[in-house]
Amino acid sequence: MTRALPFAATAAAAIVLSGCALLSTPDPVQLYRFGSVPAEAAPGAPSARTTSVAMRRITFPDATRAQRILGVTGSEAAYIGGARWVSDADTLFTDNLQNAFAERSRSTRIIGRQELTPADVSLDLDVRSFEARYEYEGAAPTVVIAARGRILGFPDRQVIAERNFSVSQPAGENRVSAIVQAFDVASRDINTQIIDWTDQVAASRPPAPPAD
Repeated sequence: MTRALPFAATAAAAIVLSGCALLSTPDPVQLYRFGSVPAEAAPGAPSARTTSVAMRRITFPDATRAQRILGVTGSEAAYIGGARWVSDADTLFTDNLQNAFAERSRSTRIIGRQELTPADVSLDLDVRSFEARYEYEGAAPTVVIAARGRILGFPDRQVIAERNFSVSQPAGENRVSAIVQAFDVASRDINTQIIDWTDQVAASRPPAPPAD
């Protein structure tokens, strides 16, 4: 009996400690989103001919395609603490670009994955940079988004046009809300560039020959 008491006390202490571990709460994380279409945006005048565009999956760097927000200072990189995107960055970027096409494009229409409409061309986008860059620690960063776009014939996938896009948007201050706002402005800016370029390429293509 006397030898069993220490074991019982130790077991009870272990239960108490494990209970404390289970009840401990993680540091709070605030969720953010970017790239919403402005309320005042209006669709452009439709052209006489609409090009159907199949948008392939947009690729992102491994370090930025998920929910964490990347900050870069020189050769060092770290994720901004206490903040996450509301969903994976590549998903948010894709959804916002598709919505922006619907709002802004005058001569192209993005085909949904479940649609059976044949595509005239496909749009490939490779996002190379999606990060907040600091000149030095503690400075207000600049959000940089860079992407490479290609428009290919469908279904032969011959390159019709290609272009590099880049946007740099300074944050007003070194606070998460200001950095997120810079991401929002930069993503809308690069969306506009991509859509206008796609419209321009689509408008310059000769009409498809009539089906027999």
